[in-house]
Amino acid sequence: MPKIKSSRGAMKRFRVTASGKIKRAKAFKGHLLSGKGKKRKRRLRQGALVSPGEAKNIRKLIPYL
Repeated sequence: MPKIKSSRGAMKRFRVTASGKIKRAKAFKGHLLSGKGKKRKRRLRQGALVSPGEAKNIRKLIPYL
């Protein structure tokens, strides 16, 4: 049985925590930051967890993490 290729895009976007949950970065932090408040930008720096329904699909993309 051959190994499954991991999705390189998914490998760059997601990390697996020690408890096995999938961590992601928050959206809307890439550009056009002058219109967003300081508090909002500060909160966008924090990571977030992927919802359980989406995590199932992402696990298929990153099988060995």
